[in-house]
Amino acid sequence: MIQRYSRAEMREIWAEQRKLEIWLQIELLAADALCRNGLIPKKDLAQMKRRAAFSLERCKELERTLNHDVIAFTTNVAENIGAPASRWLHFGLTSSDILDTAFAVQMVQSADILLDDLRALRKAIGRKARQHRLTPMIGRSHGIHAEPTTFGLKMALMYDEFGRAIRRLESARYSVAVGKLSGAVGTSAHLAPKIESYVCAKLELRPAPIATQVVQRDIHAEFITTLALIAASIERWATEFRHLQRTEVLEVEEFFAKGQKGSSAMPHKRNPITGERLTGLARVLRGNAVAALENVALWHERDISHSSVERVIFPDSCTLLDYMLVTLTQLVDGLIVYPDNMKRNLELSLGLWNSQAVLLALIRKGLTREEAYDLVQRCAMKTWQAKHAGATDADFKIQLLADPDVARHLSRKELDHLCQVQFHFRHVQSRFKQVGLG
Repeated sequence: MIQRYSRAEMREIWAEQRKLEIWLQIELLAADALCRNGLIPKKDLAQMKRRAAFSLERCKELERTLNHDVIAFTTNVAENIGAPASRWLHFGLTSSDILDTAFAVQMVQSADILLDDLRALRKAIGRKARQHRLTPMIGRSHGIHAEPTTFGLKMALMYDEFGRAIRRLESARYSVAVGKLSGAVGTSAHLAPKIESYVCAKLELRPAPIATQVVQRDIHAEFITTLALIAASIERWATEFRHLQRTEVLEVEEFFAKGQKGSSAMPHKRNPITGERLTGLARVLRGNAVAALENVALWHERDISHSSVERVIFPDSCTLLDYMLVTLTQLVDGLIVYPDNMKRNLELSLGLWNSQAVLLALIRKGLTREEAYDLVQRCAMKTWQAKHAGATDADFKIQLLADPDVARHLSRKELDHLCQVQFHFRHVQSRFKQVGLG
């Protein structure tokens, strides 16, 4: 069984010490499998298990001369095991057998932490969605008032999006849970496939069905691009909350703690700094995804152009996304919602958001779509003109009632029914049920 790690230990998963611990675990599991198959004497295996150890400092010292991290590691471990058993260490293996199999363990452990993060985030989103299920607000397209929605529906959309993030990461976790101990070009020339199967099973991995010297990097690119896509979703919602916090909108606001400062020059400022930070960090993960994609093309059975890149982008991406998910959860939990401002902004459109409801009602009365559209648009433009002129009839329903062509088809009672905000919320509950928030 591989060791499980908590969120606080994401950095530890990718620490040099932890990496070498996994290397040692793989080496000993391979020796155990070889002993079970009659190659390594039991007394030698016992000596290996009893004495096998490494010192990070000693490995670094050896690497300065050897210029090879795996050989430095095996040299140090062999020093501690001693003869004659040390001859069996790394028997029939190539460096990438250890590197890539350990890499898979690290990615799986990281994915487990990130999945926990995503589930915690969805719980916070779900609480906010249910709380504001029927809190009315204006929906916007192109940044312009469109039709009413609810803040709960907006949050339910976010809930659904991060549900997809969970499914994608679960799929990527499965994809990367692949190890290999098939040798220098993947032919298993010196170790039978059953050795590989034994070690991978102990590490809760699947053996790669076929490999070169390395596990193929499209697998790793899938993992990193999944992280980048999750970061893009984080950015999408951070941007949404930033827009909703603008002074002239102010429908939601990031929590602003007592003693917090917003600007060195302007004491009044309460800025959406968390959303801005998350937006910026998403760009880093996208850049890392590009690097992972460029790692896919290697020369023949392998080169090491991918290695230096992976040492940076995988620890950074996993640690960074962990931070971003926890931070977004805190943002959502602490988000201040202003229903009164939502109502105020909804009223700025003077009821014009009823235009489609009236359009469709006129079509049902027998008008062509073009006739109905022209009629409704005419009343809408008069509403805007009245508003800009400061007239008392700056209201869409008033303009509709005053238009004789509309009056021939729709009564006041019918317009009263059409021009109400609740008309738009008839199916809110069914949407909540569809995303699992019923």
